[in-house]
Amino acid sequence: MSSPAPDHAGTVAPGGVSIGAVLRELHGDFPDLTQSKIRYLEQEGLISPERRASGYRLFTEADIARLRFILTAQRDRFWPHKVIKDALDRLDRGLDVPGLTGPAPEADAGHPAPAPPPEPATHAPVSDLSAGALRRRRAVRLSPAELRERTGLDAAAYSQLKAFGLLRTDAGGKHHADDVDVAEAAVALSRFGLEARHLRLFRVAADREIGLTQQLLEPLRRRRARGASGPDPAEREAELLAQTLSLHVALVRSGLNQSR
Repeated sequence: MSSPAPDHAGTVAPGGVSIGAVLRELHGDFPDLTQSKIRYLEQEGLISPERRASGYRLFTEADIARLRFILTAQRDRFWPHKVIKDALDRLDRGLDVPGLTGPAPEADAGHPAPAPPPEPATHAPVSDLSAGALRRRRAVRLSPAELRERTGLDAAAYSQLKAFGLLRTDAGGKHHADDVDVAEAAVALSRFGLEARHLRLFRVAADREIGLTQQLLEPLRRRRARGASGPDPAEREAELLAQTLSLHVALVRSGLNQSR
């Protein structure tokens, strides 16, 4: 039986591993897995590993957990690609998958039902700042009702967070994965007596950092749009995000330490 993804924590480097390393990681549970099979699943849109400028694929722990889920669903539950895609889409949007926790269908009447596949994370964790994780987070789409259900945010608090610009919907009226983290943080901070109006300063500070980051990235994007070589804007964005967050945490921590 496949082990759940958390059992493999620490085996994947922060920047990801090669497709060969993925094969070695999964060989015990899926000995027939090949590079061609992984590439085919990528072509089908079931997985989306990060690509370096050289074209090499890099797989994070989340990518491997997703691949394990797909392979287990195929082997143990006999799910076709369409069903797996629908299940992954619901998981990416933070929704339950009907039938995922129920008994798997039996191969025939004489065999016991296999165990259900491990459930991957609903979206890349906020601590994962890789370019691939940022792309996957942007693919998450939740309606306002789904966001509130996912985070436990009540309607009044949701309206206040939207009014102060802490939650924003896209042109289709949907929320991205980052709004899940904002809502969960707001719910947690409300236990300390903080309301949406108290959190406005975070929106103001974030907008200033966004403006600075966009100024740095825009020349790279223009060069890539012209077909010129250079750093991948997505990778540079991930690096800038990691550094700005590190600076922010260091400054706040330093200020708190000095105030003691």
